This record gives sequence, C-alpha cells and structure tokens, in this order.
Amino acid sequence: MGPGRAERPAALRPGPCLPEEGPLAQPPRVEGKGEVGGVRCLTGRGCPSSVLRSGAARGAQLEGPKIDNSTQEPMNCTNHTAYVQCLPAPNITCKDHLGIEKFFTGHEVGFYKPIACRNVNGYSYKVAVALSLFLGWLGADRFYLGYPALGLLKFCTVGFCGIGSLIDFILISMQIVGPSDGSSYIIDYYGARLTRLTITNATFRKMQTYP
Repeated sequence: MGPGRAERPAALRPGPCLPEEGPLAQPPRVEGKGEVGGVRCLTGRGCPSSVLRSGAARGAQLEGPKIDNSTQEPMNCTNHTAYVQCLPAPNITCKDHLGIEKFFTGHEVGFYKPIACRNVNGYSYKVAVALSLFLGWLGADRFYLGYPALGLLKFCTVGFCGIGSLIDFILISMQIVGPSDGSSYIIDYYGARLTRLTITNATFRKMQTYP
C-alpha cells in the first residue's frame, strides 16, 4: 500500500447499482484520490453507499428516475424494469474488470441501478373511478376497463339495482378490479398506489423476540 493511501474498508452496505450486462457488469475496483480515502466496490453487483473519506464526498449519488408524463412510469421501462443513474463522487477513479480506469468528477454516470416499474396500457385510475362513481349504474366503468359483457349486464339491470354499482365502485377504488388485459392503472408516480404483499416459502421471516 503506497504512502498517503488509506486502507480500504473490508465491507460496505450493499446497493444494486450495476447493469446486468456490459463492461460495468462486474464489480469494479474503486480507489480514492486526492482528499478522498481509498474505497472498494462491493462484492457482486452494487455501488458503495459510503466511502472512507477525509473530505465530504459520498460514494455515489442516485439520481431520481425520469417520469413519462403519459404513462407516469420511468422512461425506458421494459419488462417491468427501468434503470436510474448512479453518479460516483468527485475525485473517484473506478477500475473495471478489464483494468480500464476512469476518473469521475461527480457529473459522469458510472453505474445504473435497476428499479421496478409497472406495465400500463392507457387505462387511467382517475377515469375508472369517476366512471364508476357517476356512470357505474350504466356499466360505463366495465366498458372502459374492457369487460363488455358485464357492462351490458349492468346497463340492462341498472347496475344490478344499484348494488352492483356500489360493489364495483369499491373494487375499482381499492384497485382490486383492474383492466381486462392485465395491465396496471396509470396513477401519478408520486401519488397513492396500492402495493400487494405476498408471502411464500422463500419469504424471510424474522424470529419474534419477547422482552
């Protein structure tokens, strides 16, 4: 270890920030220069969330996703996955698995973090709720969501005498009933969304402790 270089930390907190493919798919070796101490990228796919430093630089800054106004999902969303940029801290030199070094000033994109996104197909949650509230007794909500048979049945029975309209309004408001093609509603990205949690045999269960 050369003079003036800080010892690299043994481990850093993980954070998935590398692409699945490409020259940065392997964990690069990161060394600090200048006032920043030596750091090391994580084993596996990830970028450091903190660095051993004597200055105020951070390991990497995660940029927020760019949202498509028409879909309210991150741009370039493919197969329920989009990528956001990770900007390494200034005065950091990264060396990838090919031995290629790159010096970062804090403005270059060093890594990409995969984030989950939803498949939408033009069905607005606000429109569906409004149709169910005001025209649900005519079956307009079911026609809009792609259920013509149920929509026609509600139209002929005046929303099952109002009972079916009330039930559909509750189901649509709770996002239990969605578009017939299996896509998700268009909902404001930073708005209220329903997230369903499931438990399987692979779900980690923490042992409950009692005082």
